[in-house]
Amino acid sequence: MLRYLYGNDLAKFPLLADTMFKDRAEQFSRRLGWDVSVDDKGHERDEYDDMNPLYVIWEQADGRHGGSMRFLPTVGQTMVNDHFSHLTDGVHIESPLIWECTRFCLSPDADRRASAALALGAGELMASFKLEHYVGVFDPRMERIYRLMGLVPEVIGMAGEGRDRIGVGLWSMDEAAFEPTLKRVGVTREISQGWLRYSLSTGNRAPAPEALPRTA
Repeated sequence: MLRYLYGNDLAKFPLLADTMFKDRAEQFSRRLGWDVSVDDKGHERDEYDDMNPLYVIWEQADGRHGGSMRFLPTVGQTMVNDHFSHLTDGVHIESPLIWECTRFCLSPDADRRASAALALGAGELMASFKLEHYVGVFDPRMERIYRLMGLVPEVIGMAGEGRDRIGVGLWSMDEAAFEPTLKRVGVTREISQGWLRYSLSTGNRAPAPEALPRTA
């Protein structure tokens, strides 16, 4: 199922949070070789995790992390504006209708629905918060993943060549994108909206499993 958790609520889901940050370390530090910080718990975290972002997390049946993304409004600090403004000709992307999406991560044990589920979660957030776009940084690996997900960005700026290429893009999702994404996840729109509604209405308390809308 999808959970929508603000950073301040992660402590209520210790297994989910622990496995998310460990999977991020596995993906970004060990597999991709990014210059990121991994602490003595084996967690990959940065300063934006301390800004109470909203995480969309695909939770597996055993309560562990299957995949996740991190969202921050661009009216505050963002990675794009703080570190990648050279890709936007120095223009700061700042609007209440645009959020930044970062740290797209899949667990090595993720099921086949995880990528589509994260795309679905991004779409539900966009619809619920009346957003127009997401902005994010992407590399060639993520560019391929986004293309497979049917989420090709509008490229704002690009630099580098080959594996070192990096870009900044804008994403949107219209209603027509929901049907194929829901089919890939294997849920109805009612269930998908229920996951978001439950997360936001309960303040992300850890509920009894039977209280949650789930799939088989």
